Amino acid sequence: MRDGYERLLAGLTLSGALEEGWLGAFERAPRPVFVPESVWAPDAAIPTGYRRVSRVVEPETWWALVDADEVIVTQLDDGAHDGPGVPTSCASKPSQVATMLRRLDVVDGARVLDIGTGTGWTSALLAARLGRESVTTVEVDANVAAEAADRVKAAGLVPERVVVGDGLAGWPKGAPYDHIHSTAAVRRVPRTWIAQTRPGATIVTPWGTPYANTGLLRLVRGEPGAPSYGRFVDNVSFMWMRAQRPHEVTLPPVPPDRLGPSAIAPDLALSNVDAAFTIGLHVPDACYVHTWDRITLSDGNGSWASVRYETWDAPDAVRQWGTRRLWDEIALARTWWESRDRPSLTRFGLTVTPRGRQKTWLDEPKNLVGRPRFPAE
Repeated sequence: MRDGYERLLAGLTLSGALEEGWLGAFERAPRPVFVPESVWAPDAAIPTGYRRVSRVVEPETWWALVDADEVIVTQLDDGAHDGPGVPTSCASKPSQVATMLRRLDVVDGARVLDIGTGTGWTSALLAARLGRESVTTVEVDANVAAEAADRVKAAGLVPERVVVGDGLAGWPKGAPYDHIHSTAAVRRVPRTWIAQTRPGATIVTPWGTPYANTGLLRLVRGEPGAPSYGRFVDNVSFMWMRAQRPHEVTLPPVPPDRLGPSAIAPDLALSNVDAAFTIGLHVPDACYVHTWDRITLSDGNGSWASVRYETWDAPDAVRQWGTRRLWDEIALARTWWESRDRPSLTRFGLTVTPRGRQKTWLDEPKNLVGRPRFPAE
């Protein structure tokens, strides 16, 4: 192993993210082997916000990216060559990879469905820890899947199956699984994942709302006909499952039908990850964008709001339109969070009913938070 990767593993071990049971897998499946020769580095001087970094042309920059405990963008705009520069595939942050694998609580012989193959690194880590015959990995992008298959083959850590398909559908031919591990964020846990796991299985996935994509969910599959319960165990950030990406914020060409002052400073709605997560639970369909002077929100169904940062308590600071008063809902959710002694996101949990309805709660399942969602019973 290179010195940079050894230092990375030492740091992950010292922080507690990487436990002893997974250290050998990280040594047998080193991250650099799975990072593409060309990646995308943030660059504010470029219109898309990213510039291509080649291992051949800029080896020092490439290695600095690979040896850091940071996300590396490996694809923009689903592979299109003329897109706006939106990251759509990546090599995940090593500390978050280690944390998620630790949360699976695997034992020898466990069978895992890995959702979101990406570079192939996490599926290779699972194969190194559990054996290739225990791992099935699914990737929606055929080109990404093909490149990942080449890398895991070269490393001698090929999973039993590398499947091109929609991760939300899982892979029923390999069911039942003991664990499902997803590196793509979901807004709702697919019923297929629960159907394809055995009772007591763990499902570890990034989970969020369009307002705050920040939770790591560890869900335990219930008995047949019974609910499944889980808790948000950490703060993470991953790209969305493609089919569950939030809507874009657009403003209709109509004037607002309500003007007024804001009940809170706009910065308070996003200044704290726990507050933002809580707001997202209360207003699960709200998306926002920033401009230099205001925050703008929409719900994807015609309602929108816009709030000025300066003089936010002035009579015309808040502009709203539609059947909902989105900013009023945001302000009320922030006030609710304050009134409950500012709970961290790890105090929240999720219930998935046998019919697929999601219910979020604080501390215990009877203390429901927000609106039950997806689908209606």
